[in-house]
Amino acid sequence: MLSYIEMQTVEESNDLGAVLRKGREILLQGFNWESHKYDWWENLEKKVPDIAKSGFTSVWLPPATHSFSPEGYLPQNLYSLSSSYGSEQSLKALLQTLEKYKVRAMADIVINHRIGTTQGHGGIYNRYDGIPLAWDELAVTSCTGGLGNQSTGDNFHGVPNIDHSQEFVRKDIIGWLQWLRSVGFQDFRFDFARGYSAKYVKEYIEGANPIFSVGEYWDSCNYNGSILDYNQDSHRQRIINWIDATGQLSTAFDFTTKGILQEAVKGQFWRLRDPKGKPPGVMGWWPSRAVTFIDNHDTGSTQAHWPFPSDHIMEGYTYILTHPGIPTVFYDHFYDCGDSIREQIVKLMEIRRSEDIHSRSSVRILEAQDNIYSAIIGEKICMKIGDGSWCPAEGEWRLATSGQRYAVWQKKE
Repeated sequence: MLSYIEMQTVEESNDLGAVLRKGREILLQGFNWESHKYDWWENLEKKVPDIAKSGFTSVWLPPATHSFSPEGYLPQNLYSLSSSYGSEQSLKALLQTLEKYKVRAMADIVINHRIGTTQGHGGIYNRYDGIPLAWDELAVTSCTGGLGNQSTGDNFHGVPNIDHSQEFVRKDIIGWLQWLRSVGFQDFRFDFARGYSAKYVKEYIEGANPIFSVGEYWDSCNYNGSILDYNQDSHRQRIINWIDATGQLSTAFDFTTKGILQEAVKGQFWRLRDPKGKPPGVMGWWPSRAVTFIDNHDTGSTQAHWPFPSDHIMEGYTYILTHPGIPTVFYDHFYDCGDSIREQIVKLMEIRRSEDIHSRSSVRILEAQDNIYSAIIGEKICMKIGDGSWCPAEGEWRLATSGQRYAVWQKKE
C-alpha cells in the first residue's frame, strides 16, 4: 500500500489545472499576524514532517520578500528574500524541506501596492530608484499619487498602488513571479485581489505557471445593521465574477461561507441552506474554485477583524473538512489551540481522504434548523453540527468521529 506522500508523488503533475481537476487539496495557512517576531522559517521547517504526515498538500507562507512593515504586506524590494521572517538561507532551507516532503510552498503575492524609495511627482514616495524593478511614477496609479492610469480596481489607501495597465509593469511582475517559481514556490496567493483587474491575474498565472492559485477577493457581506442577511447571493456572485475573469485559472477564498458559517454556529444553522437547498457560499455555486476557511491572519489572530467564535472552531472545521470546496486550516487552530483540537482536525482530514471527499463532492442537506445542521456528502459520509440531537438511519452508517457539538459517520461496508 502506498503511503499518502507516495500517492501524491505518483499523482504529481506540473500541468496547470491538473490540481484543480483532481480537487483533493487541503491547505495550511502557515503563519499568523505575529509570526514575524520569531525565527519563522526555522520554526516552520521543524514542523514540515508533521505537516506532511497530517495530509496538507500546500502551505501558504507569509510574504517572503523585503517589506516596509514586518508582516510583509508593504513590499519594497521584491527581489530581496531577506525579511523579518528570516534570512534567505533559512527560507531556502524551508522550501527544500517542503519539496522533500512533497508539500507545495504557496507564495503570498503582494502586487497591489509598493512602497517607494525616493520622492517623485507631488513630493511623495512614488519612485523605486536604487533597487531592482526601478520603476518611476508611471508605475503608480494616478489615484494614489502617480503618473500612471486610473486604478482598475479598489484603492489600498495610504500607499502607492501599482498600475497594472502598464505593459512594462506586467512584464516585470511576470519576470519576478517566474523567479519566485525558480526559488521553490509552486503556488500563489494573490493579496488584495480587489485592487486590480482579474484579467491581469490571468496573465500572471499564464506567465508564471503556478500549480495552484488562490485570490483574496474580500469585501463585506450583506448586513442589515449588525444582522447578517440570510441571502448572500450578490456577495458570492462578486467572488465568482472575479474567478471567471481570471479565465477560471484561480480559485478564491470563500469569504461568503465564512461569514455565514460563523453566524450559523451561534444557533442559526438554517443559514446553511440557501433557498434552492444548496450550501449558501461560493462552495454552493462553484465548489471546485472555492477555498473554504474559518479564520486567517486578518480575520483572526491578534488583528481579529472578523473572528470565528472561538468556542465553535470544531463545528467550523467539521463543516469545511467534510464538504466540497478546498478546505484551509489556520496555523493558530492547528498548532496553538492544544493537542486535542489538532488531533480532532487531523481525524477529520483523515476521513476526508479515506472517503475521497473532494472539491466537487455532492451535498445533500438533511436538516438546517436553529440548533442542528446535517448533510450527506458524496453519498459516502454523513455529518451533523450543533447541539441538537440527531443521527442518521440505523444500519447504514457507523460513527467515524465525534466531539463537542459535532459528529461524522461513514457508510458501513
